[in-house]
Amino acid sequence: MIDVPERLTPQQALICAMLLMAATGGHVDDVELAQMTRLVQDLPAFAELTPEEVARSTEICLPLLADAEGLDVAFDLIREALPARLRETAYLLACEVAAADGEVLEEELQMLHQLRLGLELDRLIAGAIERAARARYQVI
Repeated sequence: MIDVPERLTPQQALICAMLLMAATGGHVDDVELAQMTRLVQDLPAFAELTPEEVARSTEICLPLLADAEGLDVAFDLIREALPARLRETAYLLACEVAAADGEVLEEELQMLHQLRLGLELDRLIAGAIERAARARYQVI
């Protein structure tokens, strides 16, 4: 049985969504880690978060990655911690992490699909978010 809190803060939920995406495939690569760091440093949603709170958020989410039922638990915790408008933000952050290295692998697409369902996001809204993230990372 995994040891997780009954509830996440909104910031913990957003970090967890990014970490779930970054860990898809079994490891977090440097490009994805750097992207997560930039997002946490730059976005208003994380403005009041201390480095200690970021580390704690990561510690809370990591056990979810190791458990067979961890994804379902994570999706429930994230969804319950966020109002609908911030669920879209969580999905956007996951898309940003997936797109950061310039290619989105099949397993990352599957994770995005599972996250969309877990967050109960409308398919069209999710598609628009995905397209916006893809547009940001186009190479000339």
